[in-house]
Amino acid sequence: WKTELPLVVRKHQREILYSFLIFVIFAVIAAFSAAHDETFVRGVLGDGYVDMTEDNIARGDPFGVYKSSDQISMFFYIAVNNIKVSFMVFVLGFLVSIGTVWQLFRNGVMLGAFQYYFFAKGLGWKSVLVIWIHGTLEISSIIIAGAAGIVLGNSILFPGTHKRIVSLKRGARDGLKMMIGLVPIFIVAAFLEGFVTRYSTMPVWLSLLILLASLTFVIWYFVIYPVRLEKKMRS
Repeated sequence: WKTELPLVVRKHQREILYSFLIFVIFAVIAAFSAAHDETFVRGVLGDGYVDMTEDNIARGDPFGVYKSSDQISMFFYIAVNNIKVSFMVFVLGFLVSIGTVWQLFRNGVMLGAFQYYFFAKGLGWKSVLVIWIHGTLEISSIIIAGAAGIVLGNSILFPGTHKRIVSLKRGARDGLKMMIGLVPIFIVAAFLEGFVTRYSTMPVWLSLLILLASLTFVIWYFVIYPVRLEKKMRS
């Protein structure tokens, strides 16, 4: 985590950028679609989730879903689920990156529809303060997992001067390092969602502090630190 992973991240920052752009573009398209089609959100999130959230809003607790089970059970469920989803995003890179792009599409559309729903209900700012407490790390990790999948897929598509099997081994190794490096981040995100997000009435300053701390970490560790480390290794 101190040297090897940041250098791998630096090596593949172009793929991270691609993954970020793909995810964001699909999220924006989903939000735009939801704004012009009132059935879109239900089609993406499902009637069950929307109806439950409508009931929570009517009771004055729009984010009650994060209190639906005890902290420890929620923590373990979310941690396992997030790791499973991200490894699926990565492994589908074997389908020459198409599977990974599809997963980024699905997750991006879900986020776009989800976030638009709360803005349409007049709860946009509140949803940011509550949901992105854990969402900052969670969504960032899915994007990095997408980059790992693209690395894997591109190693098959573009072997360069290497034999395809050699290129695949290198791509799989780098992608797997990125995925293993994400596991602690997913655990922290699950902890925040299971133990912290449920306190939706916490002071705004505290919510912003957690959110900005998470965002600062992501930008520093996956963007700034790898560049500085590479320069230090070269000097």
